[in-house]
Amino acid sequence: MRTIQGVSVSAGIAIGTVRVLAAVDYAVERRLIDDPQAEMDRFRAARDTAVAQLKQLRDNVAAEFGENKAELFDAHRLMLQDPDYAECVEGLIAQDKVNAEFAVKSAAEQFAAMFAAMDSSTMQARAADVKDVSRRVMNVLQGKRDSTAQDGSVQGDAVQNGIVQNGIAQNGESHIIFAEDLAPSDTAQLDRAKVLGLMTAKGSANSHTAILARTMGLPAITGIGDAFDPADDGHVAVIDGTSGAVFVDPDEATLTEYRRRKAEAEEHLSLLRKLKGKPTETKSGQRVHLYANISRPSDAAAVLANDAEGIGLFRSEFLYLEREDWPTEEFQFDAYGQVAQEMGDRPVIIRTLDIGADKQVDYFNLSHEDNPALGYRAIRICLTRPEIFKVQLRALLRASAYGNIAIMLPMITSVQEVRDAKRILEEAKSELRGERIDFNESIQIGVMIETPASVIMADELAAEVDFFSIGTNDLTQYTLACDRQNPSLERFADPHSPAVLRMIQMTIEAAHRHGIWCGICGELGADLSLTDTFLRLGIDELSVSPTSVLPLRNVIRNH
Repeated sequence: MRTIQGVSVSAGIAIGTVRVLAAVDYAVERRLIDDPQAEMDRFRAARDTAVAQLKQLRDNVAAEFGENKAELFDAHRLMLQDPDYAECVEGLIAQDKVNAEFAVKSAAEQFAAMFAAMDSSTMQARAADVKDVSRRVMNVLQGKRDSTAQDGSVQGDAVQNGIVQNGIAQNGESHIIFAEDLAPSDTAQLDRAKVLGLMTAKGSANSHTAILARTMGLPAITGIGDAFDPADDGHVAVIDGTSGAVFVDPDEATLTEYRRRKAEAEEHLSLLRKLKGKPTETKSGQRVHLYANISRPSDAAAVLANDAEGIGLFRSEFLYLEREDWPTEEFQFDAYGQVAQEMGDRPVIIRTLDIGADKQVDYFNLSHEDNPALGYRAIRICLTRPEIFKVQLRALLRASAYGNIAIMLPMITSVQEVRDAKRILEEAKSELRGERIDFNESIQIGVMIETPASVIMADELAAEVDFFSIGTNDLTQYTLACDRQNPSLERFADPHSPAVLRMIQMTIEAAHRHGIWCGICGELGADLSLTDTFLRLGIDELSVSPTSVLPLRNVIRNH
């Protein structure tokens, strides 16, 4: 058995034989031409045909996966219709007297290099997109048929390598596909019934190919590089789309373990098929919004895969914890924007950084504290170091132009803290207006209720914000005066304590008196023994780990 470590881009487990896609040579002959105008006309006609093909592909994807996922191919059409792109191609034809195919390839390389040189990882991923659309134009110029042709014929890397014909593996079997890279258009045309999973040497989690793999529910790993041997074509492999691990020629123990995991996942998938798209609603008609908690942008795939209605808690501090230096505004904007775009219209509630206590970061240079849980943490850092806070707020505001983002403030104990935070937010908004940068002017602001002080002040706090979210982990700790990091206090730190439940009740009642909604984003939200209690208390939203969404929906719908 050989183990290879790649980068996870789409969760899931695939077990099967590997088919290797040979790299396609896109070498184009450079020919001198006598009639530049005729060559420009060839390019324009090919571009128009490619745009029509993309429209057909867009409609196919929309029909199967929804309008939101089809927007990628609208973006591809816009790339082809971009005046700068056409000007570059036609300029090469006119100035260098070269054939249209060569001009298109040269223009694609120029634009791809420009995208790859940008600081934003999202923009870097667009390099693959411009190559994809340009390849499509070259195929038309060279007389190759496209997979979206009316006669149902299939064209593209996968077909040229003999993997699929009309979307079906030619030998009738299903395979794990390995390729140097896969274009978004090729990925969208794969038959999910015949493709078990994807591995690529190149690519990124931000690429449209990765997003499509997640949408299609295909386990996918990228960044393998040259660790995979093409000679392993036909060998058995296991790919773990969650950890990014690949096992080639797995031993019996590995096979047994992954078959067990896969069976559990399929049982979960059965529940998903039964409940997907169904409202989280009791038999009596009580509606609860069911969201999921995440720590990283890549976790959004699991939110969608488990059919959560949104993200109720994005723990943004992990963008700080996983770096050795301050995350820049651009880095954060990239992360928040990626999640917002992937979630579409679904809410994405992002908690501002909650550093301190058990989450320490060296470059913050925080002083030693005897009791850090009661110390300098979360909103206290943000309000005393506004230069850090404003960088995050600017990134959040900019990302709000790309989806349904809301901002949530942690560790609030007073109305003044909320007002101070809102003042810094208004400063960030004013700066962005001056820079003519778009953002959602009416972005919602909420607070986490996780201290007894915030419960007692809930009526006053509700007048300042749009929603409450109860962090039951810290609320239990502070209500019962039990350090959640101290294992010897486990028997005393009872989250089912009447004192904790009464705190939750008081918070919900205060929220409803002031016309705002109240949710729970702590671990208690997934405790099925308390679901009945939360429903009786009138909770509006529960945000849990992605894998807890469907079991919780099942319980609520049967209530």
